[in-house]
Amino acid sequence: MTDQRVLLVDDEEELRRSTAQALELFGLSVQTFSTADPVLELIGFSFDGVVVTDIRMPGIDGMTLLHRIRELDPEIPVILVTGHGDVQLAVKAMREGAYDFLEKPFTPQHLAGVIRRALDRRGLVLENRRLRAVAGKRDDLEARLPGRTQIMVDLRYRIRAIGATDADTLIIGDTGAGKEVVARALHDISPRASRPFIAINCAALPENLIESELFGHEAGAFPGAIRARFGKFEHGRGGTILLDEIGSLPFDLQAKFLRVLQERVITRLGSNELVPLDVRFIATSKVDLEAEVAAGRFRADLLYRLNVATIHVPSLEQRRADIPLLFLHLVREAAARFGRDDMEVPPDVISSVAQREWPGNVREMRNAADRLVLGLEAATVDAGAGRDVNGRLAEKVAAFEKNIIASAIAAHGGALRPVYEALGISRKTLYEKMQKYGLDRRILGPDQVLDEDRDL
Repeated sequence: MTDQRVLLVDDEEELRRSTAQALELFGLSVQTFSTADPVLELIGFSFDGVVVTDIRMPGIDGMTLLHRIRELDPEIPVILVTGHGDVQLAVKAMREGAYDFLEKPFTPQHLAGVIRRALDRRGLVLENRRLRAVAGKRDDLEARLPGRTQIMVDLRYRIRAIGATDADTLIIGDTGAGKEVVARALHDISPRASRPFIAINCAALPENLIESELFGHEAGAFPGAIRARFGKFEHGRGGTILLDEIGSLPFDLQAKFLRVLQERVITRLGSNELVPLDVRFIATSKVDLEAEVAAGRFRADLLYRLNVATIHVPSLEQRRADIPLLFLHLVREAAARFGRDDMEVPPDVISSVAQREWPGNVREMRNAADRLVLGLEAATVDAGAGRDVNGRLAEKVAAFEKNIIASAIAAHGGALRPVYEALGISRKTLYEKMQKYGLDRRILGPDQVLDEDRDL
Protein backbone atom coordinates (compact mmCIF):
# COMPACT_ATOMS: atom_id res chain seq x y z
CA MET A 1 0.00 0.00 0.00
CA THR A 2 1.36 3.45 -0.96
CA ASP A 3 1.13 6.76 0.86
CA GLN A 4 0.24 8.59 -2.34
CA ARG A 5 -2.94 10.65 -2.01
CA VAL A 6 -5.42 12.44 -4.22
CA LEU A 7 -6.79 15.69 -2.81
CA LEU A 8 -10.12 16.38 -4.53
CA VAL A 9 -11.57 19.90 -4.27
CA ASP A 10 -15.11 20.68 -5.49
CA ASP A 11 -17.84 22.81 -3.94
CA GLU A 12 -20.62 20.56 -5.35
CA GLU A 13 -21.18 17.91 -2.68
CA GLU A 14 -22.87 15.28 -4.85
CA LEU A 15 -20.26 15.47 -7.61
CA ARG A 16 -17.47 15.46 -5.03
CA ARG A 17 -18.81 12.34 -3.32
CA SER A 18 -19.52 10.39 -6.52
CA THR A 19 -16.10 11.23 -8.01
CA ALA A 20 -14.31 10.14 -4.83
CA GLN A 21 -16.22 6.85 -4.70
CA ALA A 22 -15.42 6.13 -8.34
CA LEU A 23 -11.70 6.84 -7.85
CA GLU A 24 -11.57 4.64 -4.76
CA LEU A 25 -12.93 1.77 -6.87
CA PHE A 26 -9.80 2.21 -8.99
CA GLY A 27 -7.64 1.76 -5.88
CA LEU A 28 -6.85 5.44 -5.29
CA SER A 29 -6.74 7.03 -1.82
CA VAL A 30 -8.91 10.17 -1.97
CA GLN A 31 -9.50 13.03 0.46
CA THR A 32 -12.30 15.44 -0.42
CA PHE A 33 -12.69 19.15 0.33
CA SER A 34 -15.45 21.65 -0.36
CA THR A 35 -13.04 24.61 -0.26
CA ALA A 36 -9.38 25.05 -1.15
CA ASP A 37 -8.09 26.47 2.16
CA PRO A 38 -7.49 23.13 3.97
CA VAL A 39 -5.57 21.77 0.98
CA LEU A 40 -2.83 24.37 1.36
CA GLU A 41 -2.23 23.17 4.94
CA LEU A 42 -1.67 19.56 3.83
CA ILE A 43 0.81 19.99 1.02
CA GLY A 44 4.49 20.78 1.14
CA PHE A 45 7.79 20.04 -0.53
CA SER A 46 7.54 16.32 0.35
CA PHE A 47 3.80 15.93 -0.38
CA ASP A 48 3.37 12.58 -2.13
CA GLY A 49 0.22 13.00 -4.20
CA VAL A 50 -1.76 15.13 -6.64
CA VAL A 51 -4.45 17.78 -6.41
CA VAL A 52 -7.66 17.61 -8.50
CA THR A 53 -9.68 20.83 -8.35
CA ASP A 54 -12.66 22.43 -10.02
CA ILE A 55 -11.89 25.81 -11.60
CA ARG A 56 -15.09 27.62 -10.58
CA MET A 57 -15.43 27.74 -6.78
CA PRO A 58 -16.30 30.42 -4.21
CA GLY A 59 -13.39 31.86 -2.22
CA ILE A 60 -10.11 30.45 -3.56
CA ASP A 61 -10.87 29.24 -7.09
CA GLY A 62 -8.92 26.61 -9.02
CA MET A 63 -6.57 29.06 -10.74
CA THR A 64 -5.67 30.77 -7.46
CA LEU A 65 -5.12 27.38 -5.82
CA LEU A 66 -2.82 26.40 -8.69
CA HIS A 67 -0.68 29.51 -8.16
CA ARG A 68 -0.56 29.01 -4.36
CA ILE A 69 0.54 25.39 -4.78
CA ARG A 70 3.24 26.34 -7.27
CA GLU A 71 4.62 28.81 -4.70
CA LEU A 72 4.97 25.93 -2.22
CA ASP A 73 6.34 23.42 -4.73
CA PRO A 74 6.09 23.94 -8.51
CA GLU A 75 6.38 20.18 -9.14
CA ILE A 76 3.16 19.13 -7.37
CA PRO A 77 0.78 17.95 -10.14
CA VAL A 78 -2.48 19.94 -10.26
CA ILE A 79 -5.31 18.63 -12.43
CA LEU A 80 -8.09 21.10 -13.25
CA VAL A 81 -11.71 20.12 -13.90
CA THR A 82 -13.50 22.57 -16.18
CA GLY A 83 -16.92 23.29 -17.60
CA HIS A 84 -17.41 23.73 -21.33
CA GLY A 85 -16.97 27.50 -21.13
CA ASP A 86 -13.71 27.27 -19.15
CA VAL A 87 -11.58 25.42 -21.71
CA GLN A 88 -9.63 28.54 -22.73
CA LEU A 89 -8.99 29.28 -19.06
CA ALA A 90 -7.77 25.71 -18.55
CA VAL A 91 -5.40 26.00 -21.52
CA LYS A 92 -4.03 29.19 -19.93
CA ALA A 93 -3.56 27.24 -16.70
CA MET A 94 -1.58 24.57 -18.56
CA ARG A 95 0.80 27.27 -19.77
CA GLU A 96 1.14 28.43 -16.16
CA GLY A 97 2.06 25.01 -14.82
CA ALA A 98 -1.07 22.84 -14.43
CA TYR A 99 -0.41 19.15 -15.06
CA ASP A 100 -3.60 18.54 -17.08
CA PHE A 101 -7.28 19.46 -17.37
CA LEU A 102 -10.48 17.53 -17.94
CA GLU A 103 -13.66 18.94 -19.40
CA LYS A 104 -17.00 17.96 -17.86
CA PRO A 105 -18.51 15.46 -18.29
CA PHE A 106 -15.63 13.00 -18.00
CA THR A 107 -15.46 9.29 -17.29
CA PRO A 108 -13.95 8.01 -14.01
CA GLN A 109 -11.60 5.80 -16.07
CA HIS A 110 -10.19 8.85 -17.86
CA LEU A 111 -9.67 10.81 -14.64
CA ALA A 112 -8.11 7.78 -12.90
CA GLY A 113 -5.68 7.34 -15.80
CA VAL A 114 -4.58 10.99 -15.67
CA ILE A 115 -4.16 10.78 -11.88
CA ARG A 116 -2.04 7.62 -12.08
CA ARG A 117 0.32 9.23 -14.59
CA ALA A 118 0.56 12.32 -12.36
CA LEU A 119 1.29 10.14 -9.30
CA ASP A 120 4.04 8.32 -11.21
CA ARG A 121 5.59 11.65 -12.15
CA ARG A 122 5.38 12.93 -8.57
CA GLY A 123 6.94 9.72 -7.29
CA LEU A 124 9.91 10.18 -9.64
CA VAL A 125 10.36 13.79 -8.50
CA LEU A 126 10.45 12.77 -4.83
CA GLU A 127 12.73 9.82 -5.51
CA ASN A 128 15.21 12.11 -7.29
CA ARG A 129 15.11 14.46 -4.31
CA ARG A 130 15.74 11.57 -1.92
CA LEU A 131 18.71 10.41 -4.00
CA ARG A 132 20.15 13.93 -4.00
CA ALA A 133 19.62 14.05 -0.24
CA VAL A 134 21.57 10.83 0.28
CA ALA A 135 24.33 12.00 -2.06
CA GLY A 136 24.48 15.32 -0.24
CA LYS A 137 25.16 14.03 3.30
CA ARG A 138 21.58 14.01 4.52
CA ASP A 139 22.61 12.93 8.00
CA ASP A 140 24.72 16.06 8.37
CA LEU A 141 21.77 18.25 7.44
CA GLU A 142 19.46 16.45 9.84
CA ALA A 143 22.05 16.98 12.58
CA ARG A 144 22.14 20.71 11.81
CA LEU A 145 18.36 21.04 11.53
CA PRO A 146 16.88 18.25 13.65
CA GLY A 147 13.15 17.66 13.73
CA ARG A 148 10.54 15.05 12.81
CA THR A 149 7.61 17.37 12.13
CA GLN A 150 6.42 17.64 8.54
CA ILE A 151 7.44 21.28 8.35
CA MET A 152 11.07 20.35 9.13
CA VAL A 153 11.05 17.43 6.69
CA ASP A 154 9.83 19.86 4.02
CA LEU A 155 12.52 22.38 5.00
CA ARG A 156 15.32 19.83 4.56
CA TYR A 157 13.93 18.68 1.22
CA ARG A 158 13.79 22.28 0.03
CA ILE A 159 17.36 22.98 1.15
CA ARG A 160 18.58 19.90 -0.74
CA ALA A 161 16.78 20.95 -3.91
CA ILE A 162 17.90 24.59 -3.82
CA GLY A 163 21.38 23.98 -2.41
CA ALA A 164 22.58 22.04 -5.45
CA THR A 165 21.71 24.98 -7.72
CA ASP A 166 23.30 28.40 -8.04
CA ALA A 167 20.05 30.28 -7.46
CA ASP A 168 20.10 33.39 -5.26
CA THR A 169 17.98 32.65 -2.21
CA LEU A 170 15.91 34.62 0.29
CA ILE A 171 15.54 33.09 3.77
CA ILE A 172 12.65 34.33 5.92
CA GLY A 173 12.26 33.56 9.62
CA ASP A 174 11.86 34.92 13.13
CA THR A 175 14.82 35.99 15.25
CA GLY A 176 16.74 32.96 16.50
CA ALA A 177 14.93 30.46 14.25
CA GLY A 178 18.14 29.39 12.47
CA LYS A 179 18.32 31.43 9.26
CA GLU A 180 22.13 31.51 9.23
CA VAL A 181 22.25 27.75 9.87
CA VAL A 182 20.13 27.28 6.75
CA ALA A 183 22.36 29.66 4.78
CA ARG A 184 25.53 27.78 5.75
CA ALA A 185 23.86 24.47 4.89
CA LEU A 186 22.97 25.80 1.43
CA HIS A 187 26.63 26.78 0.91
CA ASP A 188 28.06 23.52 2.26
CA ILE A 189 26.01 21.28 -0.04
CA SER A 190 26.62 23.44 -3.10
CA PRO A 191 29.45 23.19 -5.66
CA ARG A 192 30.86 26.34 -3.99
CA ALA A 193 31.46 24.56 -0.66
CA SER A 194 35.26 24.76 -0.98
CA ARG A 195 35.14 28.51 -1.63
CA PRO A 196 34.59 31.35 0.92
CA PHE A 197 31.38 31.87 2.84
CA ILE A 198 31.21 35.60 3.68
CA ALA A 199 28.54 36.65 6.20
CA ILE A 200 27.67 40.36 6.23
CA ASN A 201 25.40 41.80 8.91
CA CYS A 202 23.67 44.63 7.07
CA ALA A 203 22.36 46.10 10.32
CA ALA A 204 25.85 46.37 11.83
CA LEU A 205 27.70 48.04 8.96
CA PRO A 206 28.62 51.69 9.64
CA GLU A 207 26.48 53.78 7.28
CA ASN A 208 29.34 56.08 6.25
CA LEU A 209 31.56 53.12 5.30
CA ILE A 210 29.02 50.58 4.06
CA GLU A 211 29.70 51.14 0.34
CA SER A 212 33.45 50.84 0.83
CA GLU A 213 33.00 47.72 2.97
CA LEU A 214 30.95 45.97 0.29
CA PHE A 215 32.50 47.21 -2.97
CA GLY A 216 36.05 48.10 -1.89
CA HIS A 217 37.95 51.25 -2.87
CA GLU A 218 41.00 52.53 -4.69
CA ALA A 219 43.79 54.52 -3.04
CA GLY A 220 42.74 58.14 -2.59
CA ALA A 221 39.02 57.42 -3.16
CA PHE A 222 38.25 59.36 0.04
CA PRO A 223 40.22 60.90 2.92
CA GLY A 224 42.05 58.13 4.78
CA ALA A 225 42.02 55.69 1.83
CA ILE A 226 45.82 55.27 1.76
CA ARG A 227 45.86 52.05 -0.24
CA ALA A 228 43.47 50.06 -2.44
CA ARG A 229 41.25 47.59 -0.61
CA PHE A 230 39.07 44.70 -1.71
CA GLY A 231 35.48 44.82 -0.51
CA LYS A 232 33.63 41.87 1.01
CA PHE A 233 31.99 41.05 -2.33
CA GLU A 234 35.38 40.52 -3.96
CA HIS A 235 36.66 38.49 -1.02
CA GLY A 236 33.78 36.10 -1.61
CA ARG A 237 34.48 35.48 -5.30
CA GLY A 238 33.77 31.89 -6.22
CA GLY A 239 31.83 31.38 -2.99
CA THR A 240 28.69 32.55 -1.23
CA ILE A 241 27.77 35.98 0.15
CA LEU A 242 25.26 36.04 3.02
CA LEU A 243 23.50 39.37 3.50
CA ASP A 244 22.03 39.01 6.97
CA GLU A 245 18.93 41.16 7.62
CA ILE A 246 18.95 42.71 4.18
CA GLY A 247 15.95 44.83 5.14
CA SER A 248 18.44 47.05 7.02
CA LEU A 249 20.35 47.92 3.84
CA PRO A 250 20.03 51.70 3.20
CA PHE A 251 17.53 52.49 0.45
CA ASP A 252 20.00 54.34 -1.78
CA LEU A 253 22.43 51.40 -1.64
CA GLN A 254 19.72 48.93 -2.61
CA ALA A 255 19.78 50.20 -6.23
CA LYS A 256 23.53 49.57 -6.48
CA PHE A 257 23.13 46.11 -5.00
CA LEU A 258 20.34 45.35 -7.48
CA ARG A 259 22.79 46.08 -10.31
CA VAL A 260 25.30 43.68 -8.76
CA LEU A 261 22.62 40.98 -8.62
CA GLN A 262 21.59 41.50 -12.22
CA GLU A 263 24.97 42.01 -13.90
CA ARG A 264 27.38 40.28 -11.50
CA VAL A 265 29.91 43.12 -11.70
CA ILE A 266 31.07 45.72 -9.18
CA THR A 267 32.95 49.01 -9.36
CA ARG A 268 35.27 49.94 -6.50
CA LEU A 269 34.97 53.45 -5.08
CA GLY A 270 37.28 55.78 -6.97
CA SER A 271 37.45 53.51 -10.02
CA ASN A 272 35.63 53.19 -13.34
CA GLU A 273 36.79 49.63 -13.97
CA LEU A 274 34.18 46.87 -13.85
CA VAL A 275 35.21 43.87 -11.75
CA PRO A 276 33.46 40.55 -12.64
CA LEU A 277 31.89 38.85 -9.67
CA ASP A 278 31.29 35.09 -9.47
CA VAL A 279 29.28 34.64 -6.27
CA ARG A 280 25.99 33.26 -5.03
CA PHE A 281 23.92 35.63 -2.92
CA ILE A 282 21.82 34.50 0.04
CA ALA A 283 19.81 37.07 1.97
CA THR A 284 17.91 36.74 5.25
CA SER A 285 15.14 38.79 6.79
CA LYS A 286 13.12 38.66 9.99
CA VAL A 287 10.67 41.28 8.71
CA ASP A 288 8.05 41.01 5.99
CA LEU A 289 9.83 42.54 3.01
CA GLU A 290 6.57 42.96 1.10
CA ALA A 291 5.35 45.17 3.94
CA GLU A 292 8.64 47.06 3.78
CA VAL A 293 8.07 47.58 0.06
CA ALA A 294 4.56 48.90 0.75
CA ALA A 295 6.02 51.28 3.35
CA GLY A 296 8.59 52.57 0.86
CA ARG A 297 11.60 51.26 2.79
CA PHE A 298 12.59 48.45 0.43
CA ARG A 299 12.79 48.35 -3.36
CA ALA A 300 10.18 46.17 -5.02
CA ASP A 301 12.50 45.27 -7.92
CA LEU A 302 15.18 44.12 -5.49
CA LEU A 303 12.68 41.92 -3.63
CA TYR A 304 11.49 40.31 -6.87
CA ARG A 305 15.08 39.71 -7.98
CA LEU A 306 16.05 38.19 -4.61
CA ASN A 307 13.18 35.78 -4.10
CA VAL A 308 13.90 33.52 -7.07
CA ALA A 309 14.10 30.82 -4.40
CA THR A 310 12.57 31.47 -0.97
CA ILE A 311 12.95 29.39 2.19
CA HIS A 312 10.75 29.94 5.24
CA VAL A 313 12.38 28.79 8.50
CA PRO A 314 9.67 27.80 11.00
CA SER A 315 9.57 29.14 14.54
CA LEU A 316 9.47 26.73 17.47
CA GLU A 317 5.79 27.58 17.91
CA GLN A 318 5.18 26.13 14.44
CA ARG A 319 6.89 22.84 15.36
CA ARG A 320 6.23 22.32 19.03
CA ALA A 321 6.37 18.52 18.70
CA ASP A 322 10.09 18.86 17.91
CA ILE A 323 10.91 20.72 21.15
CA PRO A 324 11.87 17.70 23.33
CA LEU A 325 14.10 16.24 20.61
CA LEU A 326 15.69 19.61 19.86
CA PHE A 327 16.42 20.38 23.52
CA LEU A 328 18.13 17.00 24.01
CA HIS A 329 20.15 17.65 20.84
CA LEU A 330 21.25 21.06 22.15
CA VAL A 331 22.18 19.58 25.55
CA ARG A 332 24.41 17.00 23.81
CA GLU A 333 26.00 19.77 21.74
CA ALA A 334 26.59 21.90 24.82
CA ALA A 335 28.17 19.00 26.73
CA ALA A 336 30.60 18.39 23.87
CA ARG A 337 31.37 22.09 23.50
CA PHE A 338 32.11 22.59 27.20
CA GLY A 339 34.01 19.30 27.61
CA ARG A 340 31.39 17.82 29.94
CA ASP A 341 30.14 14.24 30.09
CA ASP A 342 26.82 13.52 28.43
CA MET A 343 24.09 14.19 30.95
CA GLU A 344 20.72 12.53 31.34
CA VAL A 345 17.98 15.15 31.30
CA PRO A 346 15.19 14.28 33.76
CA PRO A 347 11.77 13.72 32.15
CA ASP A 348 10.21 16.48 34.28
CA VAL A 349 12.72 18.99 32.87
CA ILE A 350 11.94 17.89 29.31
CA SER A 351 8.22 18.18 30.05
CA SER A 352 8.74 21.69 31.37
CA VAL A 353 10.77 22.65 28.30
CA ALA A 354 8.06 21.26 26.01
CA GLN A 355 5.34 23.35 27.65
CA ARG A 356 6.99 26.75 27.87
CA GLU A 357 7.04 29.46 25.24
CA TRP A 358 10.27 30.20 23.33
CA PRO A 359 9.96 33.68 21.81
CA GLY A 360 13.71 33.64 21.07
CA ASN A 361 13.33 30.30 19.28
CA VAL A 362 16.36 28.00 18.93
CA ARG A 363 18.80 30.68 20.08
CA GLU A 364 16.95 31.06 23.40
CA MET A 365 16.67 27.30 23.82
CA ARG A 366 20.41 26.88 23.16
CA ASN A 367 21.17 29.32 25.98
CA ALA A 368 18.91 27.33 28.31
CA ALA A 369 20.66 24.10 27.34
CA ASP A 370 24.06 25.71 27.95
CA ARG A 371 23.01 26.85 31.43
CA LEU A 372 21.68 23.39 32.25
CA VAL A 373 24.94 21.69 31.21
CA LEU A 374 27.03 24.23 33.16
CA GLY A 375 24.84 23.84 36.23
CA LEU A 376 23.94 27.53 36.15
CA GLU A 377 20.40 28.54 37.03
CA ALA A 378 18.94 25.15 36.18
CA ALA A 379 15.61 26.40 37.40
CA THR A 380 15.44 28.85 34.50
CA VAL A 381 14.54 25.92 32.27
CA ASP A 382 11.24 25.82 34.15
CA ALA A 383 10.66 29.56 33.86
CA GLY A 384 7.65 30.52 31.84
CA ALA A 385 6.54 26.91 31.51
CA GLY A 386 2.89 27.83 31.66
CA ARG A 387 1.31 28.31 28.26
CA ASP A 388 -1.86 30.09 27.20
CA VAL A 389 -4.31 30.22 30.12
CA ASN A 390 -7.24 30.51 27.79
CA GLY A 391 -8.92 27.61 26.04
CA ARG A 392 -11.08 24.71 27.11
CA LEU A 393 -9.98 22.40 29.90
CA ALA A 394 -10.12 19.31 27.66
CA GLU A 395 -7.79 20.91 25.12
CA LYS A 396 -5.31 21.93 27.83
CA VAL A 397 -5.37 18.46 29.40
CA ALA A 398 -4.82 16.81 25.99
CA ALA A 399 -1.93 19.15 25.17
CA PHE A 400 -0.33 18.46 28.56
CA GLU A 401 -0.75 14.68 28.15
CA LYS A 402 0.78 14.78 24.66
CA ASN A 403 3.79 16.76 25.91
CA ILE A 404 4.34 14.37 28.83
CA ILE A 405 4.30 11.30 26.57
CA ALA A 406 6.48 12.92 23.88
CA SER A 407 8.99 14.05 26.51
CA ALA A 408 9.11 10.58 28.08
CA ILE A 409 9.72 8.93 24.69
CA ALA A 410 12.56 11.35 23.98
CA ALA A 411 14.02 10.94 27.46
CA HIS A 412 14.12 7.14 27.12
CA GLY A 413 15.65 7.18 23.65
CA GLY A 414 12.59 5.72 21.93
CA ALA A 415 12.40 2.59 24.11
CA LEU A 416 8.71 2.23 24.97
CA ARG A 417 8.84 -0.23 27.88
CA PRO A 418 10.40 2.24 30.37
CA VAL A 419 7.94 4.88 29.09
CA TYR A 420 4.75 3.00 29.95
CA GLU A 421 6.31 1.69 33.16
CA ALA A 422 7.34 5.20 34.24
CA LEU A 423 3.93 6.64 33.37
CA GLY A 424 2.09 3.81 35.12
CA ILE A 425 0.00 2.82 32.10
CA SER A 426 -0.32 -0.35 30.05
CA ARG A 427 1.52 -0.92 26.81
CA LYS A 428 -1.81 -0.96 24.91
CA THR A 429 -2.81 2.39 26.44
CA LEU A 430 0.52 3.94 25.48
CA TYR A 431 0.17 2.78 21.87
CA GLU A 432 -3.39 4.11 21.69
CA LYS A 433 -2.36 7.51 23.02
CA MET A 434 0.64 7.68 20.67
CA GLN A 435 -1.73 7.00 17.77
CA LYS A 436 -4.22 9.57 19.08
CA TYR A 437 -1.63 12.33 19.29
CA GLY A 438 0.36 11.33 16.18
CA LEU A 439 3.51 10.54 18.18
CA ASP A 440 6.34 8.42 16.82
CA ARG A 441 9.06 6.64 18.79
CA ARG A 442 11.54 8.12 16.27
CA ILE A 443 11.17 11.43 18.13
CA LEU A 444 14.48 10.47 19.78
CA GLY A 445 16.50 11.67 16.76
CA PRO A 446 17.99 10.49 13.46
CA ASP A 447 21.28 9.16 14.80
CA GLN A 448 19.80 6.35 16.90
CA VAL A 449 18.36 3.18 15.40
CA LEU A 450 15.57 1.33 17.11
CA ASP A 451 15.19 -2.42 17.31
CA GLU A 452 11.55 -3.42 16.96
CA ASP A 453 12.08 -6.14 19.59
CA ARG A 454 13.70 -3.81 22.06
CA ASP A 455 10.54 -3.37 24.14
CA LEU A 456 9.31 -6.97 23.97
